[in-house]
Amino acid sequence: MLIGPSGGGKSTFLQCLNFLIHPDQGEVFLDGKRINPDNKRELYDFRQHVGMIFQDFNLFDHLTAEGNVSIALRKVKGMSKKEAHARAIHELDRVGLSMRSDHYPAQLSGGQKQRVAIARALAMDPKVILLDEPTSALDPELVGEVVAVIRKLAAGGMPMLLATHQMDFAQALATEIIFMEKGRIVEQGSPETLLAPGAGTRTQDFCLSLNQMGAQNPAPCCSKAETQETME
Repeated sequence: MLIGPSGGGKSTFLQCLNFLIHPDQGEVFLDGKRINPDNKRELYDFRQHVGMIFQDFNLFDHLTAEGNVSIALRKVKGMSKKEAHARAIHELDRVGLSMRSDHYPAQLSGGQKQRVAIARALAMDPKVILLDEPTSALDPELVGEVVAVIRKLAAGGMPMLLATHQMDFAQALATEIIFMEKGRIVEQGSPETLLAPGAGTRTQDFCLSLNQMGAQNPAPCCSKAETQETME
């Protein structure tokens, strides 16, 4: 999990990992292989294996939910229209939207749009998914449905790197937390270490400040067990 104040570099970091922004320094590895972004074929193959979920969904308005999921299967993976349609319906079913496969983005709620975006990423069989604050553009009552999908993916073993301001979300799902501020990694460690009551970490201070400002979740520093129980 990536957490930290707005403007701290979380989104930029995620985009650097997918080479949407070319990093000034450092290296990116996938399955132990160093990725050379200057090799267009290698970069093209790399991006097929790294799913990216943005804050603002990035769906095609002129395509249905099914069309948004199937288009890359046909254009990138070379599937037939029939095969791509079947796979799209399968992925939409995984995120609970198969009954709305013929709906256009304008007919979907924010939470449903984000679930379509997740289905689109899953359809490409990614080895890892990068999520850039996937619930930040949603009304509070819609956050739960997206969180439920992400929790299900995590339970299924999908490797994910997620930028979020949802502290309870981070504590419930993260195996590792990276705290970023002013473009730098300030702290890194397990939720049990960084978010423990009285830990005195920068991460804990940030958590407490969000709570004091009346953040979206009223008890962001609750225990993992309490958080999971609330989200269920």
